[in-house]
Amino acid sequence: MLSTLLGIGWAPEFHGVVIIIVAVVALPGTIYLLVGTNVGARLGLLISLAGLFGWMATMGFIWWAYGIGLKGKDPVWKPSEVIVVDADLSALGIGPSSGLDSDPKLRAIENQKALAEDGWKKLSDDSPQRALAISGADEIIQKEAEAFKASEYKAVAVYDKGGKRYPLIFGSEKLDFLAFWHKPHYAIVEVGIVNPVYAEPGRAPRLPTVDESKPHVYVKMIRDLGDRRKNSAYIGIGSTLIFAVLCWLLHKRDRLVTANRSAKA
Repeated sequence: MLSTLLGIGWAPEFHGVVIIIVAVVALPGTIYLLVGTNVGARLGLLISLAGLFGWMATMGFIWWAYGIGLKGKDPVWKPSEVIVVDADLSALGIGPSSGLDSDPKLRAIENQKALAEDGWKKLSDDSPQRALAISGADEIIQKEAEAFKASEYKAVAVYDKGGKRYPLIFGSEKLDFLAFWHKPHYAIVEVGIVNPVYAEPGRAPRLPTVDESKPHVYVKMIRDLGDRRKNSAYIGIGSTLIFAVLCWLLHKRDRLVTANRSAKA
């Protein structure tokens, strides 16, 4: 008997099933038992289900508004096209494919001008968007493309384009109550290859420096907004529809009972 109890205690699937059964019996079950003993089994079931789905609709809309509860996928950066290793942005549709300077340092300056002319905005070093874009580029470079290791490169600059919300009321960013749609949001992370850093005994490690003799690497990404609020929206809308049907059934029953009681015997 003891071994059986220990086996049940260490089985997470069985443990979760028992918790759900106890929760359903203890919460909605006790309410239905209390209401059913006062108004009858059928009417008590309708009242209990209406209360349950009304509460679920309320919670669903609260989760939907604040992005909490049963959440979906969070926004992430994903690779858009290719990783340009030779510092030629023509593969991304930016700048000319020929006539570039052979010096990697001068080519990086030419690429910065081409990005600015194409409408790309360079983010400041203290911008939170810059840190998020670099984190997304690290995932692409190290894990997906397997181009470099973490100690072999350093982010030099981050460029941002798109991502505006619409429609805006009077074109104001503050009046965005109806801005449910977004234009595609892109980011380009410029990466430089660093010089090898050798550890010296008894001294603090040196900061990595970019090797200007090697061309920069450019990673173009697109922002996936995810679906954090989708599950909450489904719960809120679905529970509201079921709650409305149950309320209509209760109303229909009340009208029928009133008509039967007012009829002559």
